[in-house]
Amino acid sequence: MRPDFLFEISWEVCNKVGGIYTVVSTKARTLSQVEGLNAIYIGPDLWKEKQNPLFTEDKRLWNGWRKAVSDEKMTVRCGYWEIPGRPKVILVDYTGYMDDKDAIYTEMWNDYGVDSLHGYGDYDDSMIFGYAVGKVIESFCNANVKKDSNIVVQAHEWQSGGAALYLKKHLPAVGTIFTTHATSTGRSIASNGKPLYDYFEGYNGDQMAAELNVQSKQSVEKTTAHNVDCFTTVSEITARECKQLIERECDVILENGFEKDFVPVGKEFTAKRNAARKVRLRVAAALTGDTISDDAIIIGIGGRMEMRNKGIDMFLESMARLNACNELSRDVVAFIDVPAWSGDAREDLIKRLSSGKESWDTPLPNPYLTHNLNNFYDDAIACSIRNLQIDNRSGKNRVKVIYVPCYLKGNDGVFNMDYYDVLIGNDLSVYPSYYEPWGYTPLESAAFHIPTITTNLAGFGLWVNSELGHEGKLVDGVEVINRTDSNYFDAAEVITKTICIFASLSEKEVLDCRKKVAKLAEKALWKHFISKYLKAYDFALTAAAGRK
Repeated sequence: MRPDFLFEISWEVCNKVGGIYTVVSTKARTLSQVEGLNAIYIGPDLWKEKQNPLFTEDKRLWNGWRKAVSDEKMTVRCGYWEIPGRPKVILVDYTGYMDDKDAIYTEMWNDYGVDSLHGYGDYDDSMIFGYAVGKVIESFCNANVKKDSNIVVQAHEWQSGGAALYLKKHLPAVGTIFTTHATSTGRSIASNGKPLYDYFEGYNGDQMAAELNVQSKQSVEKTTAHNVDCFTTVSEITARECKQLIERECDVILENGFEKDFVPVGKEFTAKRNAARKVRLRVAAALTGDTISDDAIIIGIGGRMEMRNKGIDMFLESMARLNACNELSRDVVAFIDVPAWSGDAREDLIKRLSSGKESWDTPLPNPYLTHNLNNFYDDAIACSIRNLQIDNRSGKNRVKVIYVPCYLKGNDGVFNMDYYDVLIGNDLSVYPSYYEPWGYTPLESAAFHIPTITTNLAGFGLWVNSELGHEGKLVDGVEVINRTDSNYFDAAEVITKTICIFASLSEKEVLDCRKKVAKLAEKALWKHFISKYLKAYDFALTAAAGRK
């Protein structure tokens, strides 16, 4: 069964926050090619009267309904998401319902037992957003959709769970899908330094949620999972997590794909790669005052500021070990592209870069940092660099570590290039994740023909192993290292040795690695994964058919 109308809900529709934005936005164009499917994306109207560069309003779109549904409690804006395919979007200003939150929470408790008592931080905004979206979809379907139409609603993450629960009660003919990209309790266990995997079967989700003060998020997440027609997640490792902590088996695994239209080809690829390498090496030389060889290996890690979960701590440990490794045959420049609480670009660095010189004799103070940090003495990455004594000393360290604590949007003052235009210059990427339901960053590296190191605790790493039929090795383009709760230093040593091996490869062997990793990435295109979504739609519609 195929839906005539699909409503896809996410806090990250027209709101670029993290990986879910990439999932939903890159999939949109492939979904638009599914015959007979009308896909409408719904997100929060956080920009309101300000111009949102990701959204173009069109007041002619569903104009009569838009005016009818908007009132003193809620307003909606309709238009187009400025991504490939330009899908239709409804943005919801839900803030008028905040005054009614106690009554809404009481209703959700009476209907489903959702515990909102311990909610804090972003809980209220997310839950009231979900409630308002439920009312929007109910109104839209009653006004604009034929009664015999097949309708599917897919809610992403707990922030959208309230919409799925509202619709189960008020519009039961709709097929509902709930997709968790990471469980709140699982992420909290990992983020708080507890061993998630060694004692996995002993964890009780509700008990741990109370201990870690995320019981309200756990409640809505678990309740939604148990009440929708189709429960999904993004990888086998997170499906196992859902079964243990949410006590619900997933119906379909929806791996995260991508579209390769952002990857240049041919001469453009080569030109961009050369430009990125040149600016990367020049920034490193300007910071350290050292002469860095043109054949230096550029290694990168990026993503959110989650030291343990993203494996940034292990990355730095590996770089410190690499500095002391006698087997390393080439210079290494390791870039940490992780946005933090940063200020402007360093004036002394800009002065050097704009001087026209190509080399300098002395390092700048803190020769590992490209931008000022507002919390220099508390920043986790800066502290770790200092504690590991990665000081980028001229002539004495073959490994230079450069911390880029800002978003790369083309206006950062140092690189002045977009993230992908910088990423393409890497020779090797390292993402030694501890908690990673999928892992877009290693997939993006693979798409740019960059050999990649990841772990078997990342959904992407497990997918690679499954595709290859064996544990991924460097010769396959992706090295999937074994990581557990108790092998931190052993895993760091494996990364160190893998980098030494990579440094010793011939130009032909490196080219072969790059070809293999690009070929592997091709298998993760949305055109290969979209069938899983169609399966989920069928699953939900089949369950909903009896309620029509």
